[in-house]
Order: sequence, then structure tokens, then C-alpha cells
Amino acid sequence: MSKRVVIGLSGGVDSSVAAHLLIEQGYDVIAVFMRNWNDESVIIDNECPWIEDANDARLVADKLGIPFQVLDLSEVYKQRIVDYMFSEYENGRTPNPDVLCNREIKYDIFLKEALKLGADLIATGHYCRKEKFEREGETIYQLLSGKDQNKDQSYFLCQLNQDQLSKALFPIGHLEKKEVRKIATDLDLVTAEKKDSQGLCFIGKVKLPIFLQQQLAPKKGRIVEIPFDSALYQKEKSTELSEISNTFHYQSQNGEVVGEHDGAHFFTIGQRKGLAVGGKKEPLFVLQTDIGENIIYVGEGKGHPGLYRKGLFVEESELHWIRTDCALTIGESKEYHCRIRYRQKLEKAILHRKKEGLYIIFENDQRGIAKGQFAAWYNGEELLGSGVIS
Repeated sequence: MSKRVVIGLSGGVDSSVAAHLLIEQGYDVIAVFMRNWNDESVIIDNECPWIEDANDARLVADKLGIPFQVLDLSEVYKQRIVDYMFSEYENGRTPNPDVLCNREIKYDIFLKEALKLGADLIATGHYCRKEKFEREGETIYQLLSGKDQNKDQSYFLCQLNQDQLSKALFPIGHLEKKEVRKIATDLDLVTAEKKDSQGLCFIGKVKLPIFLQQQLAPKKGRIVEIPFDSALYQKEKSTELSEISNTFHYQSQNGEVVGEHDGAHFFTIGQRKGLAVGGKKEPLFVLQTDIGENIIYVGEGKGHPGLYRKGLFVEESELHWIRTDCALTIGESKEYHCRIRYRQKLEKAILHRKKEGLYIIFENDQRGIAKGQFAAWYNGEELLGSGVIS
């Protein structure tokens, strides 16, 4: 009897082709569209992308000859993802809702619903791969980067655990995007030429600043520019892990007021757009936000020293290992490759495990390290673990 796979059919080309490949491989496939958002007041141009996506998903399922249903997860999504995201921004942190969506929704709530449908496995259209091996009678699962390095989405799955991985399939992980589109074209699928979503994972066409401004109250505050040659950057560099990983501590007297903003919680480190300050030779970038004082600290030019740090820290409670058998013990250090955002190239770093958490010290200074984002570390192609940047 064929194994049953429930696939999350998003209405995009990737999951469409993933469903086709599963059918070819002999699985009993059921397609489910996850409705994660139902507040149409924040949709641009009165468009409602989830309806369009659901219709496309249904057309693909009909074309492929597989059962289809819509699963409304909007209530739990608001609780687990949206409310968390607002809270993080209000506290001056930069969350990654896509990472949380995979951990909390697709590979938790959706997985449980799929099991109720008799699923042995679930599948998604992520560009990543899974492998496994046996050790002393135990099956160990590995999360590997996708073959298409321009589309590799392993980072978005950096919070999965062994149990979640054991039930996951990634049918297109061995393909490049152009191959996926060709398969969809050959099958005459409605999604073959559909553009990839550029908005939030749960809203689609809405950009983050617009969404935040409709949900969080504006609050006027000062924009303070920190000079390139500030004395803060002239201090002798420390060898203490906690010092290397610490952020710069700015005060308003360290710079000059150059403008006004509508709320420090609308901005994140490294941001360039939305500052609306003219008269500068080079663009201004956000160096830091002070939510308590409602001040944005900025610096001129993408090479400003305030944008760069050599290390970061992950608190013990935020530390997560996909490969628990590879977890560093307290006092242990090891070299891996890390990234602090999606599509960033992997950077060489040494991980230092201490009682209070994990210090990641990079070989090269990193631009725009932001609290609340996820740092993920790899051994070659394999993603071993991740943690929320403190």
C-alpha cells in the first residue's frame, strides 16, 4: 500500500511541481491549502492574494487529479506568529516570521492536521534536501541546503527538530528553479509562470512597513546621526567574548539630530528606506534603535563602522540544535559556517558554548546583525542548528 503524503499546496509553482513529483514517485497524495490570514484591511489595491492562491492551488490539484481542501489556520497563526511579530517590533527586535511559520505552523499545526488525514509524511515546496543515516540503531535525519544555491531555503527551516524532519519531504530540493518552471510548463500548470511571492509569508502582496504602520501606533521621535569617526569606534578591541558580541551603546549626545521619525519600532538595523533625511552625500543607514527613548541612531554610508560587528550572542534558552548529537558542550568551541539572514553567503565563524549561551565570533565583520533574527550554522551543506540573536 502506498504511503500517504499531504502536501501544502500554496498556489505557487514550487509546491505545484513538488506535488507532481510525489505522484510520479507513487505516493498517495492529498493537497491542502493553508489559509493563514483573513484580515483583508491590509491588502494593497483591494487585492486578496489568498483567494487567488487558493484558486490556483485548486486548479493544480484538479489538473494533477488529487484531492484538495482548504485548511483555515488563521486563528492559530495570529496567536503564534502575528502577535509575536508585533511584540518583537515593539521591543526593538527584528523577528523572522518565515522561520516561525515553518516551526509553529507548517511543521507543527499543519503536520498534526495531516496526520489526522492519515498521512505518513508531509511535503512542501522548499528548496532544501533531507538525508538520513543509522547510528547504533537510531535514525538521524539531516537537513541539507538545496541544489540551487540561489534559491536554497534551508535557513527558513533552521528551527525544525528531528521528529519534524522525520515526517518531512522536500521533493524539489534536488532541482534548480529553471528546471521546476520547465516541468510546470510541460505539464501546462496554471502556476508555471507565476511570480514568486515578495511580501510577508502570510499576507502576500503587503510589504512589512505598510503592515506595521497599520497595526502599531506612530510615535514621533528624533533621528540622531553618529559620525563615521566617533570616539565610540576608536576604543581598543577586546578579546572578551561578551565584549566582542556586544552592540554599541549610543546616547543622543554622541551625535547630531538630523531629522524626525514616526516610531523607532518601525525600523530595524541596516535599514535605509523610510528615513527621509536629505542633504547627505551618501545614504543614511539605521545603526540602532532605542525603543525606550524612541530614538533612531543612523550613520552615513554603507561602510559606516556602526553597521559592523564581529560577533553575536545566543542565550541558552534560545539555542536550538537540529542535530542534537552535534551539540557543543559547555566550554567547547568549534569552527562552522554561519549566516544571519536568508540568502547571505555562509561566513566562517567559531562557535563558543558557555554556560550562559553561545557566542559566535566571525572571521570577518558582519553587517547589520539584528536582535531577534536567527543565526544558523552549517557543516558543509548540512544545517546543524540555529538560535535567536540577543
